Order: sequence, then C-alpha cells, then structure tokens
Amino acid sequence: MKCSLVYAALAATIVLAQKAPDCNAFVKTCPFNKGNTKSHISYDLTQTSALNEWTTIGGAVGTGSQGAELTIHKQGDAPTIVTDYYIFYGEVSVEMKASPGTGIVSSVYMLSDDNDEIDWETLGGSTDKIQTNYFGKGDNSEDYNRWTWQPVTTPQELFHKYTLIWAKDKVSWSIDGTVVRTVDYADAKGGTRFPQTPMRVRIGIWAGDDPSKTNPSKLKGAIDWAGGETDYSKGPFTMYVKSVEIVNYTPAENYVYSDKSGSAESVEIHSDVSSSKTSISIHSGTSTTDVASLGSSSTVSSATIASSTSQNGISAVPTINSSLNSGATTNSSSATSTLHMTTSAETKSTVTRSNSTSAVSPLTTVSTTFKSSTSAITSTTGSFNSACALGSGYLALLTLIVGFMQIWTWVLCV
Repeated sequence: MKCSLVYAALAATIVLAQKAPDCNAFVKTCPFNKGNTKSHISYDLTQTSALNEWTTIGGAVGTGSQGAELTIHKQGDAPTIVTDYYIFYGEVSVEMKASPGTGIVSSVYMLSDDNDEIDWETLGGSTDKIQTNYFGKGDNSEDYNRWTWQPVTTPQELFHKYTLIWAKDKVSWSIDGTVVRTVDYADAKGGTRFPQTPMRVRIGIWAGDDPSKTNPSKLKGAIDWAGGETDYSKGPFTMYVKSVEIVNYTPAENYVYSDKSGSAESVEIHSDVSSSKTSISIHSGTSTTDVASLGSSSTVSSATIASSTSQNGISAVPTINSSLNSGATTNSSSATSTLHMTTSAETKSTVTRSNSTSAVSPLTTVSTTFKSSTSAITSTTGSFNSACALGSGYLALLTLIVGFMQIWTWVLCV
C-alpha cells in the first residue's frame, strides 16, 4: 500500500510536468489570458475546420468519420489540442473514445497559468474505469487523496460523453449525463487548493514511459501509474474525439492577474462591449451575475448595466459604464440587457432590448404621435379661443342695436 502511494505521488509530479502551463503566474507577470466572448461554443471534430480555434502540439492531429484522431506512432509522440482561449468557470463536454494500449494515457483536462487543473485520465489497459483528479496551485502533495476511479463501460471501444462542470463553489465530473463525483470548494483544503483561475481546455494522448515527457528519476513511477511499459510495435495507438461542447460562464475578451496570489479575487475580467473596454471582478459572497448576456456584439444605450441573475454557482458583480448605441441588437432574442435610468425624482424606468435593429423605433413613433396629437389639441384650443373672442364682440354689438331700437319705438309711441 505504501509503495502504491509513493507511485501515486511520483505519477502526479510527472503528469504535472507533462502538462506545464505556458506561463507560471506565481513566478512572473504573465501576459493576459485571451478569453472568448461566446457563452456556448461547439465543435464537430469530424470536420477539419473545427480545429481552427485549437492549437496542436506534440504531433499531428487528423480528422475522420470518428472525429479528431490523436495518434502515437512511436515513442515521443504526444499529440494534444489546446483551445486558443481560456474560460473562467464553465462546462466542458467531450465525446471521446480512449486509446487502447498498455501505458497509453488518453486525457481531457483544463489547466491554468497558476497550475490549477481538473482532469479525466483513461489508461489504455483499464477497460472498465476512468480516473478523475484535480489540483490547486500545482500542489500534488496529497494527490492520492484527490484522485478517484469511476466505473465506465469499455472506454476504448465505445464513445462516452465526459463532462467537467466547474463552478465557483464546486467541481463535478459526469459520464453520459450522470454525475459521478463532486468536490466542494471547502473540501479542497478550505478552498486554498480549489481550481479558481482561468483555464484552457486540453485534450491529448501520451505514454507513461516516454522519457522525453518527464524527469528520468521519476519515470518508473509514471510507468507504474500508467499500467506498464508500452510496446510501440503494437501501435499505432489512437484516441478519437468526436465533439466538444463548452459552456462559458464568464465570456470576456481577456483575463488579467492583478497579483500572484492565485485566487479568484485576483483575476480581472476585461470585456469589450461595443468597443468600450470594461472590467469586471469576481468576488465571493456577492450576488450572482450572468455575464454571458453581455456578449461582445450586444449594444445598448448610455447607461449603467446592472444585471443580477445566477448561472451555475458563479458569483460576480459587474458594473459596466459604456457609451453605447441605442436601438441595436443583441446576440440572441432571449438575451436582453436591462437599462436603469434615473429621473430627477429618482424613479427608475426599465427598457428591455431584444433582437431588433430598431428597438427604439416604436417608442420614437409613439413619442412622435403623442407630440403630434398634443400639437393638434393645442391648435384646436387656440381656434376655439379665437372664435369665442369674436363671438363676444358680435353679441355686444347686437345688444347695442336692440337697445337703440327699443328707445326709438318708445319715442314714436309717445
């Protein structure tokens, strides 16, 4: 038992080394993490064009009727596809068939510049289970307490949908729509080892006995964890990825670390709404906000946008001050932006914009019609007043004439 724990710790170190981030945010100031302004992104990997938003490393990746083909032909091959952007909380669903082969590892994982990580790992020699794992800030000191094995039917022969559900307060793993494991924020050393910084999605295949991927002194631990040495003469070894669906809880242009703490609070979210740069910071213990409704192409009039809806546990309080165009469109007819405008009496009126290029036209028409009606009423009132004045003059004259006639008649009679 003690040996297996040692192998587990060694393997964890090796796996982390194989998945090193592009920039270590604990050591230096990293460039901003590019985001994606879409809230839902889908990839049909039977189509070569679907790989346009992915970077390929470690070897060539082809596509076919079963999806993207990640293949090991020889020792040293480790083809991996990586999204060109990061997400900050969200869901990643991958329809995958793992590769068979002793020592071959098929991986789906997310990794941040702070070495936060959430994993699926399928071993080629394990035909009835898959491993789940996570890391916070690269700490692998208790890896054997964090990973679990979950049952799955012949993952090397059948496609299964593996989903990572990453929210601010918990991480869940599901297989074919059924949640098989959940880790709460507090369970990860009081949240200090909970994954909480922007991550990129990575899908790849590698061999545990590949000396080019790890420190030779730890190679045996990796081989034992992966199930043994790989016989490359039995290759090639291929994993297939038919589709990927990403639900992006925090769409943004980019994310920036304000310090080297590795906490969610240190991450600044920069969104581009109608070409005006805005910043949103995610804080704990505040009301939740659906930032997804503020897509890059949404356009609303000059106001302070303050929405307060909830989506899958993410908490945020954005205040966005932008100079925007009235009456423009949003990405979806269901996506709306609510504008709060304060009058001199401090009362608030709400205007909701939907998918129309002339959303304010009806309001303008009503306003114009109202003004026209008012003008008509004013004109009629003026005419009436003039008529009344003229009528009064005629009446006075008529009274005077009648008076003279009465006097004249009285004189004649006398």
